[in-house]
Amino acid sequence: MSVERNSDKQTPGSLPYVGMWVTADGYIRHNLLANDRYDEARGKRESAYQGRYAVRGNHIDYWDDTGFTAEGTFIDDVLHHAGMILYRQT
Repeated sequence: MSVERNSDKQTPGSLPYVGMWVTADGYIRHNLLANDRYDEARGKRESAYQGRYAVRGNHIDYWDDTGFTAEGTFIDDVLHHAGMILYRQT
């Protein structure tokens, strides 16, 4: 997967998806930061994965600092990612 930094990528300050996204059981927690970085916690393990992300429209691409890549889609304010469903934490 190639990294694209194009004009349709949302900019910090206008990112509607910045914030914490969690599975219904609270086990997986994605913190999407305004600086295009994310921090993922799993269970009691904080910062289990970290990396960068890019949002284009309702699509999100992740690039973990270890080289792992993943993607997801936001549908009706719900994040569908790698077989998981994450909800915005309010």
